[in-house]
Amino acid sequence: MKKFAFILLMPIVLAIAGCASQIGANQYDSAAVGSVNRVRIGTVISVRQITVADNDNSLGTAIGGIAGGVAGSQIGKGDTAAILGAVGGALVGGAAGNYAQRGLSRQKGYEYVVQLDNGGLVTVTQGTDILLAVGQRCMVLYGSGSDRARIVPYNGN
Repeated sequence: MKKFAFILLMPIVLAIAGCASQIGANQYDSAAVGSVNRVRIGTVISVRQITVADNDNSLGTAIGGIAGGVAGSQIGKGDTAAILGAVGGALVGGAAGNYAQRGLSRQKGYEYVVQLDNGGLVTVTQGTDILLAVGQRCMVLYGSGSDRARIVPYNGN
């Protein structure tokens, strides 16, 4: 029974883990390829480490509930035991799936405050794949060609 439950739940945990968003500056959605972004030049004036978490855990709850219900229905003998096991398994599985998705979707990131050369201030949060320092020149990329803004180093003059 334990082996059956493990075999049933392992693909679910992997599926939930695959749902975590990629938040780094170097990750682009395929729809953004070939699109035009706007660019503003500026200077990083603040960097702060943050935690990014997905607050919608409904997929994990649903998948865990279904898996728990199926696994729970295998407990005991007779219709009543199977029904009670399925209900109990669905409740426990739903809670476990919710918790798993919350933990697996949590990522570290940075919040940047940038003083633009035109005088404006902007903030952008992104993953940890590019780290910029206070005082570093940067480009803020944004616009309709991207699903989000990002900050990258500026190597110009």
